[in-house]
Amino acid sequence: MKLALCCALAAIIGYLLGSINFAVVVSRLLDHDDIRNYGSGNAGMTNILRVYGKKQAALVLVGDFGKAVAAVLLARAIFNWAGITVMDGGYVGALAVLLGHLFPVFFGFRGGKGILTSAGIMLVLNPTVFVVLVPVVVIIMLVSRIVSLGSVIAAVVYPFATYAVRTMQGQPPLLDTLFAALMAVLVIYMHRANIRRLLNGTESRFGQKKKAEAPKED
Repeated sequence: MKLALCCALAAIIGYLLGSINFAVVVSRLLDHDDIRNYGSGNAGMTNILRVYGKKQAALVLVGDFGKAVAAVLLARAIFNWAGITVMDGGYVGALAVLLGHLFPVFFGFRGGKGILTSAGIMLVLNPTVFVVLVPVVVIIMLVSRIVSLGSVIAAVVYPFATYAVRTMQGQPPLLDTLFAALMAVLVIYMHRANIRRLLNGTESRFGQKKKAEAPKED
């Protein structure tokens, strides 16, 4: 019973934190508009950068990354306070905050694609994987100037990197790897339209700034 209550509390807090989509919040507060109406239509840092600029993008980066870190740490604190050691409560908070970001209750369940939030989760749950994977992905993004390419590659590699790192650390890799795979599936699904454009050679490159009505994406 105590475990179920802690899971529910961690999930609710994580989901509500995730539902605070900073791309939408920043665009509404600073620009009195909704970022989802412009560019790619995505409520994320890349679209904010293209449409509104670096200051707004920096705020989104800190907000969406920070809420993920907070959700995982708060979930762990709840489990520790209750004396539950049978599982890491961080996994509950992590999944909840990611789902909240992708499908925010405060903004009609239209959120972002989860890259910054996933990075924040990774930092707390798998800091070694974060240190190894993130610089490689950043280099791919800078060289290709295609943010979605780095994002999709990161999602694909994340479970394999998690398994390798946990194995080398002498830790049971199964739970971490399964969770990483679940996160990867969610992120890849949210990038399905980007993947089609990557395959067609029509994906936008970093640095293309324009404020145009958002196209319809499925």
